[in-house]
Amino acid sequence: MTDALAAARAAAERADTAWWHGRVEESLAGDADAFELFRGAGAGREAAGTALGLSYLHFLRGEQAAGGTWFARAERLLADEPDCVEHGFLRYVRDVEAALEAGDLDTAVTRARRLRQDARGYGDPNLVTVATAAEGRALVRLGRVAEGFALLDDAMAAALGGDLAPGWTGHVYCGLVDACHEVVDLRRMRAWTEVLRRWCESRTAVLFTGICRVHQAQLLHTSGEWAAAEALAARVADEVRDLAVGVAAEARYVVGESRRLRGDPDGAERAYLATHELGRDPQPGVALLRLAQHRPDVALASITAALTAADGPPLTRVDLLRAAVEIGVAAGAPDVARKSADELAETARTYGTDGLRAAADHARGAVLLADDHPEEALPVLRRACARWRELDVPHDCARVRLLLAATYDRLGDTDAADRERAAAHAADPEWAPPGSRPNPGGLTAREVDVLALVAQGRTNREVAAALVLSEKTVARHLANIYLKLGLPTRTAAAAYAFDHGLVGGSTHPRRR
Repeated sequence: MTDALAAARAAAERADTAWWHGRVEESLAGDADAFELFRGAGAGREAAGTALGLSYLHFLRGEQAAGGTWFARAERLLADEPDCVEHGFLRYVRDVEAALEAGDLDTAVTRARRLRQDARGYGDPNLVTVATAAEGRALVRLGRVAEGFALLDDAMAAALGGDLAPGWTGHVYCGLVDACHEVVDLRRMRAWTEVLRRWCESRTAVLFTGICRVHQAQLLHTSGEWAAAEALAARVADEVRDLAVGVAAEARYVVGESRRLRGDPDGAERAYLATHELGRDPQPGVALLRLAQHRPDVALASITAALTAADGPPLTRVDLLRAAVEIGVAAGAPDVARKSADELAETARTYGTDGLRAAADHARGAVLLADDHPEEALPVLRRACARWRELDVPHDCARVRLLLAATYDRLGDTDAADRERAAAHAADPEWAPPGSRPNPGGLTAREVDVLALVAQGRTNREVAAALVLSEKTVARHLANIYLKLGLPTRTAAAAYAFDHGLVGGSTHPRRR
């Protein structure tokens, strides 16, 4: 080995160490030096490999121009080289990853299979494994879930066996967990996130640890541990901002969601703005925040626009569809709610995971109730409740129980309705749904809900739509409110609501 080549490899090794420790500027500068040293030593393949690595790091940081420049340098260098493994990694980025990102999934499958065959010829287990994992990801997104996860499991076997370089091991780990998150396979996601956590703890790996912690925060959020999710996600966003802008953006979105559900609208607004500035669409969080701020028309316009813009594969629309059902029902837009619930049901049939089935039943039950079909809604909502319980998703379980309570009210079974409201609190006690603490004037939880909306200037029809009740039921609640409080008019009732802090969700204490 010449002195120049030894110096180049030493520089590359120092840059790699700096990257694992999160010293990104030092890593980029070191790799740039190594690139020049490799090129000066006539080591075109190693120079091209270093350029590919630099392009990947710049793309992670959201620096598209710089990433494209380094990728073009790699292509030019490899144009003069015989076919080799570096050509394979170049095709992986240019052909396979690009097709995945563009949602051209059939093309991604075809290219990944071809690349895996080539990689076997090169004798490189890293390229074989990442091509296998990429095909698995594409198949999962195509709805061939069992087939796709079988390939992802094959890739994980290679990673667990220690056959791969650490960077590619982390890449495969994170890709598998992300696939679980996409299809709402919560059991598998929890299991593999724990495996990823243990792997990260065995080494210094700032980026992969950050990715793992984002997934941990997502799972904490799903489990209703919003304060813990917010704290962990906020920490990650700061730690990886200079390493991977997409990871930081996802962390900021988790912060926004946690703040929204904890009743901190200003904090949620700031987090969603930061998410947007980092390049991630902050929907459906923003639309749901507008709904929580009692601006249903704004929320409806927001979620409708978000659905129009989201023209990717079905899995990219799941969260938007769930929000569209909730907003459509609350805003009195039944067509939006029905269409979204139907699409969500089709997605659940295609991918077949328990999380998607629970979400689809939840949505369909809400729409049936809003359409005044309580008999049909009841078994669907009971099934959704059971599925959320099995998946340990307490907040969604509590929300379904409140819908069940409204369903039983419609059917005249007030005992069952009271049980469901109590169970909603038991399912997610820190959320404290309506009716979990005494109300002034002897009002029931539903009467407080009606009074709060009346105080906002809603008509009986608007109150009925927001609370999924009939106008006749709203009128009955108002009559009871006037009687209990000794008030003569709607205006006097509204004044009472403001005087006793019943407007703006103050009767719904949130997790702090």
